[in-house]
Parts: sequence; structure tokens; C-alpha cells
Amino acid sequence: MQTITLIPGDGIGPEVTGATRKVMEAAGAALAWEVVEAGEKVMEQYGTPLPEHVLESIKKNKIALKGPITTPVGKGFRSVNVTLRKTLNLYANLRPIKTLPGIKSRYEQIDLVVVRENTEDLYAGIERQVNEDTAESIKVITRQASERIAQFAFDYAVQNKRKKITAVHKANIMKLSDGLFLNSFRKVKDNYPTIEAEDLIVDNLCMQMVMRPERFDVLVLPNLYGDIVSDLAAGLIGGLGVAPGANIGLEGAVFEPVHGSAPDIAGQGKANPLACLLSGVLMLKYIDQRTVAEKIEKAIYAVLEEGNFVTPDLGGNATTEQMTDAIITQL
Repeated sequence: MQTITLIPGDGIGPEVTGATRKVMEAAGAALAWEVVEAGEKVMEQYGTPLPEHVLESIKKNKIALKGPITTPVGKGFRSVNVTLRKTLNLYANLRPIKTLPGIKSRYEQIDLVVVRENTEDLYAGIERQVNEDTAESIKVITRQASERIAQFAFDYAVQNKRKKITAVHKANIMKLSDGLFLNSFRKVKDNYPTIEAEDLIVDNLCMQMVMRPERFDVLVLPNLYGDIVSDLAAGLIGGLGVAPGANIGLEGAVFEPVHGSAPDIAGQGKANPLACLLSGVLMLKYIDQRTVAEKIEKAIYAVLEEGNFVTPDLGGNATTEQMTDAIITQL
């Protein structure tokens, strides 16, 4: 029995995490849940969206499933996601991107994985106001973090029978920072002779992804490019509502949908639980409950193929609860 820290989140978070928990329990996953709250709803009580006891719960249990949490734009508290990644050293962001049955997309047979470095780059948050007309942000790239994320990508490729890794950069312009990332990748690839390795400039990659996405297998990127490209990749398969995610470190992992908290539809039964469910499937595979994970995956695919019980964003009329119950029926 694995104890999981469950963070319901803001907006539609409680609905999609609740649906995920319900499906996992119906599938027979050997899980116990420790529910802790973070986000807007705890700000008044604790003065922070990420109270210390939430961090302690994740440190203790090592695994967390998290709903979306609202981040104010341009003001207010810093992103809970960024704080979690830095505090818990969740250095690898994993985003599988796979064509799903019944989901409208102009592409077919996409099956790629985005591996994003999670702790540095411009997201290090080192900024200063030079004067009222000028602000500066400092881009931090280190050899340690670059080699670590490259090794994560190659290890993932080996473990999951992937054949090729593409390193993404802008080293033609940022010769020192992105140059260091690229050189670190090239050093690590020498230890994995069975995996094909290449590199692409980020703008070229974006063009090729919308023209020939099937040519890519595993992408490894610095933080900012990874954030942008992973959302672009999600768009190829139907959007953020069908894209799972995981943040993984040496001593723990947080699994979460990558979409926002969607407060405009919260409580209306319109929330699509798929991204959270698929993040839960990723979590089950990570903790070696693969049989249950594959069982849930198969049930999800069956519901999508039938198309009778899917939420409005997927072209249907079903509520969150109806789609969840349809998946459970398939189980």
C-alpha cells in the first residue's frame, strides 16, 4: 500500500482529482490518500499558498498527485508549481504526448515525450529593475543540471524502449548558456551508444514539430523552451485537457495535469478529468502498479472511442461525473 499526498488545488482541481481518485479506487490501486490543501483557498489562513505542512507531507510520502493551482499574472504570490519544483528539487518535468482515440486532431500516430529541465534557466527567478524603463532577468544554466537532465532523458529512453533523443537549444545565439547545455548533452550521450542522438535549434524544432511531429521520439530541453514546446506538443494531440505531466526528483515526484485551474467552469460539472487521470496513470506506472495503470488506460481509450460520455471540450455532452462513471463501467 502506497500513501499518496493528494493536493486537490483550485478551481476545477477538486473535481478532476476527485474523479481520478474514484477511478483508481475502482480499478483496485493499492493506495492510501493523505489530503492536504494548497492554493488560493489557504492564503488567508496561512499567508502562503504553499504551507509548510504540504511540503512536509510530500517529503514524507515521496509521491503526490496535485490538481491545478491558480498563479496570479504579474503580481501576487509566486507560482506554487515553481516553488514545489525548486524546494523539492524536482528537476525533471516529464510530458508524454500521445495521440488518443476519438480526440480530434489533424495529426495521427504521435507518440513523443518532452523532458524539460525544471530548476534553472530564466525560471531561476533572478530579476532586477534597472530603472523605471528597464528590467533584467538572468538566465542560469549549469553543467550539473544540464548533465543531470540529459542523463534522465537517456535513462528514460532506455527503460521505455525509445530510440532517439533530440536536444533543443539556441546555442547559435546564446553560445555560453545554451552552449553549455548542448555540450553537456553531447558528453552524456557518449554513455548511451544504443540511443540515436541529435540536436536542433528551438525555432527549427517548432517548425518541424507542426510539419512532421512523427519524426520525434524524446525531446530534452532547458526550462523555458521546455515549457513552451510541451504546450505546443499538447496542441498536436488536442490540447492541455488531454496532456498528463510529472515532476520528478531523486527523492520524490509530483504528478499533475498541466492545464490551469479554469475558475470560470469550476463547480459546473464541465471539467474534463482526462489530463489528471492520465497523470494518475503515469504515477501508477512510476510506483510499479503498472497492471492497474494499463487497466485504467484501456478503460479511458474505450470511452474515448465510443464517444458517448465525454465532456463538452471533447465534443460531447457528459458531465465530469458521467465521464468518470463511464470509465469505471469500462473497468
